[in-house]
Amino acid sequence: MSTVASIIVSIAEEMRTASERGTVANYIPPLARVDLNRFGMAVVGMDGETHTVGDAEVPFSVQSVSKVFSLSMALNAMGDELWGRVRQEPSGSAFNSIVQLENEHGIPRNPFINAGAIVIADILVSRYGRENAQTRLLEFLRPLVSDPSSIDIDTDVARQERETGFRNMALANYMRTFGNIRNVVEDTLDFYFHQCALTMSCHQLAQVGTCLMTGGRNPLTGERVMSERNAQTILALMMMCGHYDGSGAFAIRVGLPGKSGVGGGILAIAPGVASIAVWSPGLNAQGNSLLGTRALERLVQHTGWSVFRAGPWVVNPT
Repeated sequence: MSTVASIIVSIAEEMRTASERGTVANYIPPLARVDLNRFGMAVVGMDGETHTVGDAEVPFSVQSVSKVFSLSMALNAMGDELWGRVRQEPSGSAFNSIVQLENEHGIPRNPFINAGAIVIADILVSRYGRENAQTRLLEFLRPLVSDPSSIDIDTDVARQERETGFRNMALANYMRTFGNIRNVVEDTLDFYFHQCALTMSCHQLAQVGTCLMTGGRNPLTGERVMSERNAQTILALMMMCGHYDGSGAFAIRVGLPGKSGVGGGILAIAPGVASIAVWSPGLNAQGNSLLGTRALERLVQHTGWSVFRAGPWVVNPT
């Protein structure tokens, strides 16, 4: 067993016996029903070597982790013109806050808070149309994984997101008054809710993340998925904004660009080294996976993969 494999096995055992597990998201039944004891982790290295543990092959709702993928598509479509409609700064507020929008004229602080992700959804609907945007999202993701047909959108989750998404409706309508939502609000939100209902496993999520690990290339084909600059931009935003008002603490504890979702998933990238996905549905007070964060912290402690660590990154089995 390789060192990384043995490390994640020991991490999974620690997480299995943890007494504090957080609280599952309960605003829609499909998330509220998820077993709090689930835990999975997958690591894909630059050489393609893959290690999985626990429930790494079990599909789950990635929720806001999907914002990384929609942002990738929007940057491919618009380039830096995108930053006229959404900024690149940490918000310091909850992921669904409406407070800053009035003072900042309907331009969200970053593309990972809900308001910012809704603007990104609006851009993709303008580019591809309401229905075709969903197809294009799946076409972007599926070539990055070894079993592409199993990545899909859970339409029941999307429906229930829409039925309970009153705050997101308020955000979209408010931004519409500033001209920063340019399509019919219902069309933009329909794509946004379907995007958040993406379902994949930790193994698949880690595979998708490899295009950021490699600076924008699909390691399975060598094809460029995005420019190197766009990949660097996305990683920077993941580091600064990927965990909402818990992003600073995550950067200190883990030291990797990461993006969380209320489904309990986290995608983390060690650039040029590894793409890591972890899933544990119990959330902390900021809405990020409690044990997922702890597991990533343990992984970095053992491997030295923090981007803030001086010197070469090497696996330190001690």
